[in-house]
Amino acid sequence: MFASFDAHWRDQALAGDPQAIQELADLALRTLYSFCLYRVGNKRELCEEAVQETVLHAIDRLAEYDPQRADGDVLPWLTGLARNEIHRVLAREKGTVSLEELWASVDGELLAAYGRVNAELLSDEVLRREETRELVNATMSQLPPHYRAALECKYVEGRSVREMAELQSVSEKAAESLLSRAREAFRATFLAISRNIETQVRTSC
Repeated sequence: MFASFDAHWRDQALAGDPQAIQELADLALRTLYSFCLYRVGNKRELCEEAVQETVLHAIDRLAEYDPQRADGDVLPWLTGLARNEIHRVLAREKGTVSLEELWASVDGELLAAYGRVNAELLSDEVLRREETRELVNATMSQLPPHYRAALECKYVEGRSVREMAELQSVSEKAAESLLSRAREAFRATFLAISRNIETQVRTSC
């Protein structure tokens, strides 16, 4: 479980409390690496640079983080900083403009897709198709952490919904609802990435 990045935590971090700062760094290193890796063309050195600079900027600009507005969830703010660092490292590399444009297009689609997650059920066909491990990994890396954790708990660890509910200290109905939303988010993300890669390939031919 992630720490609560509320106003009390921010006050401690701004005061220089080592534990509060370490909680931010730990969260950033756990979640941003996979988020950044595919966005920099699977180049580990660029990914590591983007993540490290994001952590430094997050600590330096912590006063800009509004816990009340974010409802204690610091991840959207961190990923916003990470996108700026990804843009910076890609700007140095030749031939990466199309890659950045691809992910910008994916992000635009996902904003709309996530808004429909509770209202629309996307086809199971996506999950039955034979796709490469890289594309599946890229999809998982872009999911919100609570969705990714739910899918890994169910399909990687093989836990039942009852076991998931016990681990999360919630009802089985709540655990099933989270898993359903996670599956829909996976489909939406997978389709968005696939569609934009296909478009990018067509326009580059």
